[in-house]
Amino acid sequence: MTDSVVYTIALKKLQEEMSLEILTVPDDYDERIIDRNEVNRPGMPLAGFYDHYEKGRIQIIGKVESLYINQLTPEDRSRSLEEFFASDPVAVVISTNIEPAEGMVELATKYKVPLLRTPENTSEFMARLIAYLNLALAPRITRHGVFVEVYGEGILILGDSGIGKSETAIELVKRGHRLIADDAVELKRVSAKTLVGSAPEIIRHYVELRGIGIIDVRRLFGMGSVKDTEKVDLIINLEPWVQGKMYDRLGMDEEYTELLGIKIPSIIIPVRPGRNLAVILEIAAMNNRQKRMGYNTAVEFNKKLMGQYDDSER
Repeated sequence: MTDSVVYTIALKKLQEEMSLEILTVPDDYDERIIDRNEVNRPGMPLAGFYDHYEKGRIQIIGKVESLYINQLTPEDRSRSLEEFFASDPVAVVISTNIEPAEGMVELATKYKVPLLRTPENTSEFMARLIAYLNLALAPRITRHGVFVEVYGEGILILGDSGIGKSETAIELVKRGHRLIADDAVELKRVSAKTLVGSAPEIIRHYVELRGIGIIDVRRLFGMGSVKDTEKVDLIINLEPWVQGKMYDRLGMDEEYTELLGIKIPSIIIPVRPGRNLAVILEIAAMNNRQKRMGYNTAVEFNKKLMGQYDDSER
């Protein structure tokens, strides 16, 4: 499953978040957007090869590109830069605080191309920029639920309204764990294997408790009780206890829920009076972490049972 919606980020916001120095920007700078998470080092275009060139990518000029430009004759340099800026790149960033080549600022102004600069070296800046764009432009969906971090595991709690999701989250916070989102959880696919969850900004750090109302978890329990984002490691579905229904008692069955094309381990926990959901979720978090580290208690227990069974038949 893929998300058909194309997400964008304002170039101005990216420039501010990445602390980029403005060398020159066009009049419509505030309306410029970025819609691709790929970036490009334009060595080949500067040499005159524009096959497969994509102007929608942010172009990064590092030491190699700068040295190449500066070793050209004035005529070749002017022609190379003229062709490059005339190709209308969405933005050009000069790394390592390199001084722009002669004529670069003037051509960027002429062709209305944003020209920015960073003190970071090229490799570090590219890695940080790609990571930022992957998150900002990631496919996303919103799910009704609660998202908490328990022992370092990101747990997405789903279930019908009134099942006790928010109350469980507050109990977990009291036990030293952290709230990420209540009611609406925004999930982003940041890689082929990773979903990251967060709260919409307007409800971040807030929880709704029926009979009490909206509470600010950060103010009540302190900064250590909340977190802005976390990777989704486990999905827990809460449902009312149904008498006679067969629930998994050994944990041998591996269940998954697919979100944005990524399969996340999931379990169903029946809810009834007297069950301490916070403690159960803590155990679920530790057990899930243990599985990812290569130890499955249910499998090991089953091996012991089968070994004991085999011994009894001898």
